[in-house]
Amino acid sequence: MALLAQRARELGGRALAMTFDPHPWELLRPSGAPPSLMTLEHRIELLKRYGADEVLVCRTTHELLKLSASDFFQQIIIETLDASGLIEGPNFFFGREREGNITLLKQLCEKAGLSLDIVPPILVADQLVSSSVIRSLLGAGQMKEAVDLLGHPYQISGVVGTGMQRGRTIGFPTANLTQCPNLIPAHGVYSGRIRLDRSYPAAIHIGPNPTFGEQESKIEVHILDFTGDLYGQMLSVDLQARIRGVTKFADKEALLTQLHRDCQEARAHFANPSIHQG
Repeated sequence: MALLAQRARELGGRALAMTFDPHPWELLRPSGAPPSLMTLEHRIELLKRYGADEVLVCRTTHELLKLSASDFFQQIIIETLDASGLIEGPNFFFGREREGNITLLKQLCEKAGLSLDIVPPILVADQLVSSSVIRSLLGAGQMKEAVDLLGHPYQISGVVGTGMQRGRTIGFPTANLTQCPNLIPAHGVYSGRIRLDRSYPAAIHIGPNPTFGEQESKIEVHILDFTGDLYGQMLSVDLQARIRGVTKFADKEALLTQLHRDCQEARAHFANPSIHQG
């Protein structure tokens, strides 16, 4: 994104990031489409945060996916965007059945007089940054490693629904997230932060509640230092680190002792995001 902003300044234009929604796989292979790593709103927020002046959301349709690579370039890049230059990764494919690749893109850009930069793959601690690797890490509960590759906390969003309200009776009220559209990490207790009128630390429990004999997997968010009614609202939670796994406690007192420890961990991560647990 830094290179995009730099090229825009050099060419005297604006830095525009184009993203597709929904993912083409959702139309081509609905049953095999990977779960999303972020909502469209969060994607736009991040693109602008890291350097884009504008974000164009290209709605993925069957008609768009039927365009040949040359037609896609002409209709979208030239006629719609009137682009002066492009920046892409080495594994970019475009057009019907992914027929267009970087080699063809170079040829089309040269013919149209557009600049083209190919950004090399990004490595973090010798690990290739890719969506498939990040999904695998999240599915294994390896939040630290996933956050390191993402470069920011992993965000989940959902509508606050009505739960059992047991947490309120033991001094740990929770906002229960429902209708979460993106990938839910492995079961466990996580530290995170919530942005409301200000940022709040949070302890998030993902999974069943075996201590009370509940097997249904839920997302329960305990927002520290916050009092208020969030029912029915959309809530986004930035997950920072995994504190522990889901545990069945011998009794309520043992559970409460651990919940206090979890909150202490969450506060520490909130104050110092570089602190991570497994």
